[in-house]
Amino acid sequence: MLPTPRRVKNKAPAPVQLTAEHLIREARELHGDGSVTVCLPAESKKRRIVDADELAEHRLERRARFEAIVRRAGSGRGGCGDASSAWMRYARWEESPGGGGGDPARARSVYERALAGGAPAYRDHGVWIKYAQFEARGGRVGHARNVLDRAVAILPRADRIWSEYLRMEDLLGATDNARVVFDRWTSWRPGADAWAAYAAFELRHGELDRARAVHERHVAALPCADAFILFAEFETKLKNLDRARRVYEHAGSLLAAAGDNDDTAVLLAAFADFEERCGEPDRARAIYQHALRGEPPEPRAEELREKLLSLEKRFGDRHGVEDSIVTKRRSQYERAVTTNPLCYDAWFDLIRLEESANAGDANRIRDLYRRAVANVPPAAAAAEKRHWRRTIPHKKFSFSNICVMAAELEIRDKNLAAARRLLGNAIGVAPRPKLSRRYIEIELQLGNVGRCRILSQKFIEHAPSSSHVWRSYAALEKKLGETDRARSVYDLAVSQPALDAPELVWTDYIQFEIDAGELDRARQLYERLLGKTQHLNVWVSYAEFEATACSGGAAIAGNAAEKAERVRRCRAVFRRADEHFRGCADDPAMKEARAMLLQQWLAKEAAFGDLGEVEPVEKKTPRRVKRKRSLLADGNGGGGGCEEFFDYIFGDEEDTTAAAGFKLMKAAYEWKNSGHVITY
Repeated sequence: MLPTPRRVKNKAPAPVQLTAEHLIREARELHGDGSVTVCLPAESKKRRIVDADELAEHRLERRARFEAIVRRAGSGRGGCGDASSAWMRYARWEESPGGGGGDPARARSVYERALAGGAPAYRDHGVWIKYAQFEARGGRVGHARNVLDRAVAILPRADRIWSEYLRMEDLLGATDNARVVFDRWTSWRPGADAWAAYAAFELRHGELDRARAVHERHVAALPCADAFILFAEFETKLKNLDRARRVYEHAGSLLAAAGDNDDTAVLLAAFADFEERCGEPDRARAIYQHALRGEPPEPRAEELREKLLSLEKRFGDRHGVEDSIVTKRRSQYERAVTTNPLCYDAWFDLIRLEESANAGDANRIRDLYRRAVANVPPAAAAAEKRHWRRTIPHKKFSFSNICVMAAELEIRDKNLAAARRLLGNAIGVAPRPKLSRRYIEIELQLGNVGRCRILSQKFIEHAPSSSHVWRSYAALEKKLGETDRARSVYDLAVSQPALDAPELVWTDYIQFEIDAGELDRARQLYERLLGKTQHLNVWVSYAEFEATACSGGAAIAGNAAEKAERVRRCRAVFRRADEHFRGCADDPAMKEARAMLLQQWLAKEAAFGDLGEVEPVEKKTPRRVKRKRSLLADGNGGGGGCEEFFDYIFGDEEDTTAAAGFKLMKAAYEWKNSGHVITY
């Protein structure tokens, strides 16, 4: 048996190549823009047509435009909505007398093409409806019915099409036809809106028995709470209260047998509302209590309890209201202890509630105590004993907002000593950062600089590793104009062995020296920082500092000699950084850092203008290449394989690599010519 030949996709270039001009033109045509003048002439808004030939030519051009638009929309490059809109505009133009001449055959042809099996608009409800409305406007009712028949056969779940079909039959007065359409629609078991519309239709025509039969069919097809409630409301509007009550009772037994607690709760809530409207509060109360005994889901149960409490407040006595409140609180406490069994406050509240409400039911209260003590808290550490404590000891109290607000209250009461004493005790018991910051702010507002310094020092003693504390202290001294003190604080901060964010402290320290005009000190700080870390950001920041640093003010900053000196210093920093990263070329991370450094260096040289040396840096610029490296074996005898990774080849390394390869090839050539034979 010969193998089946495979189809080979034609990969030859298309005879017509798409250009940007084509794409722009088609996009504008798709949105109905008549300003395209590339391939199709733009139509003037005030075009004057004087004879039939010009009119025919004009219509031919418009049809060509519409054909291009629908072809574009139907090619899949536009969505279904775009395709439907294009087809409907085309059909409306053909239908209008001032457009395509009002030819129904042409408009019908456009609609049929739009609704062809493979068209994007085939499943668009709007196209079917517009097609039927077009036929109805022309008095072709039979055609409109045929269109809608086809639509509901293809899209039986489209309620919009069914509604349009029924609206047309109702306007025509074809009651029997509308009833047939309703029967066809309900055979697909649609939503409640369809059944309600059917019943309302029968009521408008005075057919009460037919409307009741519709509701009976509805609850038989979809036995849910909404269907039964709709049926009962129908009977209630007709003043048939006994029938409505029987509907509710039958529905309650049916849904309870099905085991749907949520649906049953919805139905019983509606049943109770019905009895309340009928002036039967006792019946409504019994229904609510029966619904709560069925243990519905919590959101429904909470709603039922709220309604029962509202009913008791309006129609019940004091005992009934208290029972409703107890029931509501009991459910809240039960939910709390279920969510967190270690919440002993909720257990105590629940037990007290039962003791006050059911003092004679000792077994119920005893069972609650057993449930509560069965939840033993964790005893892994002494701190976990807090679950047993009824009060919080003062030494464990750490809610700083209360202390701050209490101190502010004392200040508003003009009792400054009490506010200081309160904040001081709070910091001594629980040294929270918020307390210290607020205390310092208060003293600074009062002008007590000495107290601010003492508080800052205490703050540092409690949190020596917090960069924020050191920066705040230095900022305070800087604000007071104490340059030497601020410098000393920064020196102590950067000498700390463990800071949570040392880079912020170094940045503030360097900026402080720059603002003070101490450029030499700033350089020394950069050198100290480079002694601790050789990070790329440090080198770039150092070079940027040298490029902008000027010790003579704005007048000297524009001096050519001063500018050349700044360029020289900046270039020297970049060269040092390049040498450092070049010496660590074995580390891939260092290679990437060097590539980023050269990028920054090149940008800076370009920014220098005439003083910049771009060419030497460009020669160092790396190329990014893809390489492979072998992986280690997995230890089970399997091969390690290989993986791909990106590497950088710098310009100043390529010459060295090429020279080494040339020497190797030369040695091999000389060895071969010496008489040795190479065997494989």
